[in-house]
Amino acid sequence: MKIARVQGYRNRQSLVKICFIAIVIIFIYRAFSVTDIKANDIPLKAKASKNSEFSLVEKSIRGNILDRNNNLLAINLIHKKINLDPMIIQEEYIDLLADALEMPRMDFREQIIEKKINKRKYFIVKEKLKVNDPILKNIAELQKKRSKVCFKTSKNPTITLIDKAKKIIGMKPSAKEMIEVNKCARQRIAGVAIESGGFRYYPKKDSIAPLIGKTNSENIGVFGIESEYDQYLAGINGVKRLADNKDNSNIYYDAEMIKKFKQGEDLKLTIDSDIQFHVFNAIKEQAEFHEADSAAAIVLSPNGEILALANYPSTNPNNHQSYSADDYRNRVFSDKTEPGSTMKPFTMLLALDKGVITATDDELIDVKNRVGNIPPDKKYFEMTIQQILEKSHNLGTVMVAENIENEEFYDTWEKLGFGRSLGVMPGTENSGVLRHFSNWGLADKRSLSFGHGPMNTNLAQLARAYLVFANDGALPSLKLLKDENKNENITQVFTPESTQRISQILDSVASDNGSGYRAVIDGYSVAGKTGTAEMVIDGQYNKDGAKRTYFVGYSPADKPKYIMAVRLDYPKKCFVSWDPTMRNRCEGSNSASMAFKKPWKEYSLMILK
Repeated sequence: MKIARVQGYRNRQSLVKICFIAIVIIFIYRAFSVTDIKANDIPLKAKASKNSEFSLVEKSIRGNILDRNNNLLAINLIHKKINLDPMIIQEEYIDLLADALEMPRMDFREQIIEKKINKRKYFIVKEKLKVNDPILKNIAELQKKRSKVCFKTSKNPTITLIDKAKKIIGMKPSAKEMIEVNKCARQRIAGVAIESGGFRYYPKKDSIAPLIGKTNSENIGVFGIESEYDQYLAGINGVKRLADNKDNSNIYYDAEMIKKFKQGEDLKLTIDSDIQFHVFNAIKEQAEFHEADSAAAIVLSPNGEILALANYPSTNPNNHQSYSADDYRNRVFSDKTEPGSTMKPFTMLLALDKGVITATDDELIDVKNRVGNIPPDKKYFEMTIQQILEKSHNLGTVMVAENIENEEFYDTWEKLGFGRSLGVMPGTENSGVLRHFSNWGLADKRSLSFGHGPMNTNLAQLARAYLVFANDGALPSLKLLKDENKNENITQVFTPESTQRISQILDSVASDNGSGYRAVIDGYSVAGKTGTAEMVIDGQYNKDGAKRTYFVGYSPADKPKYIMAVRLDYPKKCFVSWDPTMRNRCEGSNSASMAFKKPWKEYSLMILK
């Protein structure tokens, strides 16, 4: 049977071929040009590449802070937190979730309702949970369960025969609203996530908080060591960029380093946490006993290392419920005060070096006549240098100072470091003032000789000055970082001979004959000096009993191992030594010296071990 060709067959065949070739050409063109198509003025190729790139942040871990014996003072701990999405938590699970969280059902339900009303999808219901917290186990078990959950859903209405017929003949069926129906199914709880995080923990708590400081919610140091050395402790977050690579068989190639990751450095301090603990408890208990507003103390080794630095009041930095900036105030560095009679030994050292006195037992200083505004006490008429220091006699000190030039005073006080930053914690320290001698009058020099007038200082500077008694008249710099690589700068301030002689006298000050009799520790030789200074309030010396009391001492007296300075601010309740019920005015002898000694023997033994 012969099949005849349809009329116009060749024409139609040519048309089909042309159309096919045209389609192929268009397809090839589009294949090569699609990457140049723009979407919102951005080429699709560029947009695709951009969408295939992302940055990866590698967070650094903050460095630890340790004491000289590698005991931890600040550390990062792993914690867990429970994050909820109230918008998708099923109604049937709310009470069960409250039980797992160990929260009252009604309170928890009210919180969830409030979050839903405000359309909150992020709700940290528990945080800073230890990894073994039973709440985490409860949540993990709850997440494994399947319970019957009923919910509303929408579905299309049933299609009628008329709608089907309309659809067949090409007519549009009549529009109908979705039908809402109830549906139940066994489901796991939704919207509950256990997340990991880190937090800063301070094992020594309030005993060292003003020195160590703390970090904020962003893990940035805001007080103390945490703030001063934040750039070393914090490290640097690393940033990498991942992008597609068309020349490689892999989807992504090696990450491009945008910012190099650097782990936070550990800091090792010169602090001895055992001594720190006992010193803090000593000043806390003595401040409370004497009803002082505050207290501070610092302990040094002969080479200038800070072994303890305590402040009261303080706070537990692990407690985030309450906060007071005053509890983080480092009074040892930040408070500039007049040090009172604790400066008298340096006046005698200078006088002895200059040949103004001999400090022998037979040398007598006339104290019968008034000098300026300093009257005689009519109790002593002639005194040895030892008696002047033992009794902390102002007039006797001034009589010696009258023979010393202003410039000699200024140069020596400057060598002792007064009026200059110690360089230990620059952001915290108030370096005090030492006014130039060209601006002094007679009253300035006289008051300077017993710790007042044209100078004020912080407790750390005062303690450092006493290092001359442990270094034969030389003065090393203070150190807070252990094994710090820096050139030691030691200044020879007094001669070894003068230093040894005055040190012998200070040994008698901390005895039954001296003002520091309450600093005596049985079985140990202690040398030191008391001090009392009226507080300046509203620009004037307070005459209503507001005083600061001091004791700066060291032990053993001949070869000091520890140097300690203590200050109590405005003690209000002091007693005589022979009757614990008889009140007396507060001086360095009956308040600060007691904090140096510490009535609880085990603390004193720890300091002088």
